[in-house]
Formats: sequence, structure tokens, C-alpha cells
Amino acid sequence: MAQKKSTRNPSAMKRHRQSLKRRALNRSKKATIKTVTKKALALAQAGNAEEAIETMRYAESLIDKAAKGSTLHKRAAARKKSRLMAGVNKLLAAAKA
Repeated sequence: MAQKKSTRNPSAMKRHRQSLKRRALNRSKKATIKTVTKKALALAQAGNAEEAIETMRYAESLIDKAAKGSTLHKRAAARKKSRLMAGVNKLLAAAKA
């Protein structure tokens, strides 16, 4: 059975425009989080403890801000922060030894 084509009602069109804007913002925020996380891990591997910790804190802040909205789920944010801290601490410990 053929599906009825939906009408182009103004409210649906507006919601679609809004969803596209939100999607772009959410993708940008997630990409920034990934970039800063990788930078923190790279700094930790290089042995720059102070810079790595500072970058890690910035990444945590971005993750918390993303979780405050609906970009990231709060448990996904907690998991990302936990893995970031564990990774940075592990690399810094290895760099010290």
C-alpha cells in the first residue's frame, strides 16, 4: 500500500530547520571534545604533565557543558571523563617511570 505524502505544513518545516541547526551545533561540540581529548592524551604521552592536566580540565568542562544540554547523555559524559582521566594518568605515570 502506498504511503500518503506528508504535506508541507509550516510548523513541520520550521522544526526541520531547527533540527538541522541543532545537529550542526551538536556535531561541532562533539568534534571539539574529541579533538581536545586527543590533544590531552598526546601531551600526557609526551610527558608535559602541566599542559596535559590543563587540557584535560578543559576537555572535562566541554564534556560537562555538552551533557548539560542534550548533546551528550549524562552517563556517556561520565564515561568519557572517566576514560580520559584514566588514560592521562596512565600515560603520565608511564612518562615518569
